[in-house]
Amino acid sequence: MHGKTVLATLVLAVSVVAVAAQGQTSSLTPGVLYCSGVVSNEKVPQDTVLITGEQSSSKLTFDEGDYVYFNKGTKQGAKVGDEFLVIRPVVDTGGIDWTKWQSSILHKMGTVWADEGRLKVVVAQPDVSIAQVEDTCDPMQRGDYVVPFTERPLPPLKPANNFDRFAPPNGKPLAMIITGKRFQQEVGTEDIIYVNLGSQQGVKVGDYFRIFRYQGTEHETVFIPHRTAFDVEGVQGPNWGFGRAPSKYNWSNVPREDVGEGIVLRTGPNSATVLITVALREVFPGDYVEIE
Repeated sequence: MHGKTVLATLVLAVSVVAVAAQGQTSSLTPGVLYCSGVVSNEKVPQDTVLITGEQSSSKLTFDEGDYVYFNKGTKQGAKVGDEFLVIRPVVDTGGIDWTKWQSSILHKMGTVWADEGRLKVVVAQPDVSIAQVEDTCDPMQRGDYVVPFTERPLPPLKPANNFDRFAPPNGKPLAMIITGKRFQQEVGTEDIIYVNLGSQQGVKVGDYFRIFRYQGTEHETVFIPHRTAFDVEGVQGPNWGFGRAPSKYNWSNVPREDVGEGIVLRTGPNSATVLITVALREVFPGDYVEIE
């Protein structure tokens, strides 16, 4: 618990960064779409990998404009002009759950695949191709997986100024924010999040999720003391001085708090990659989403 408290203190101390990310996004670009990543338990081809690249004796990573080599050539069907995506499985090395069940739910959702960038073949040899790095999300590394490039649909954004911060529950499927891209635990407008509802539950690219939280459930922000939302004096003692709810109120009998919304960019069988388009305040793992 001490580790969680320390983590919470550090995150909240830099909340001014998230404040800068509040508001609404005005456009969706291919750069965002092709760097969004996905969580999936579907099988990903792992037979084609980035071997190394030019100046490899002194370079550990490769960025836009560099030339790299991967183990697919003319014998395997590669040719000049072919484009490929570079992806990498990633894990959270932090070891601290922000919300209860975070790690276990993420494990059930599948592997987190980070987008690293795009390659274009300039020379195809029999068993190896030379490609130029056209775009990067993060620096590429030896051993990254190389998969054929496929177009991803670029869904249209709806006007964000119609967001209703007091919208009641609509009865549609619910899910939870499990983590942010690069395992961020505090996100805002234009950040990527991963939720545990996907194509097997009917989620499609272009769908919108409303982001909300219940008051006082205490599992979505595990550092919060018991009943802080309703019973401050009961939690902190009679000298705290900020009052308490008059009756036994809890998360089930007070209004929820709508804090934002986002659009689905990609789906896995049991997950969705969502771009936050509106955030009224900081968003955390453990916050809920519902399909609009």
